[in-house]
Amino acid sequence: MKPIHIITLITFIASVASITCGFILDLDYSEKLIGFGVLGLFFVVFPLFSYYRWKGKNVKDYMLTKENLEKMRENQRKNKI
Repeated sequence: MKPIHIITLITFIASVASITCGFILDLDYSEKLIGFGVLGLFFVVFPLFSYYRWKGKNVKDYMLTKENLEKMRENQRKNKI
């Protein structure tokens, strides 16, 4: 496994564990555990996952531009025949 994949997985497990402990345990700082878990998911895990999945791909292939719309229309015409 790649290091970024391992870091993302460990951070995901830590965030989910923090949220779970915050709900299960009756502590004075249980709301902080939940908050830090959510922050970890949205500010660490999601960007790392997005970077890992999109690295090396051309973003213009996934944008709706005139060229891509024309290609989609041509493919629809070919598939209807």
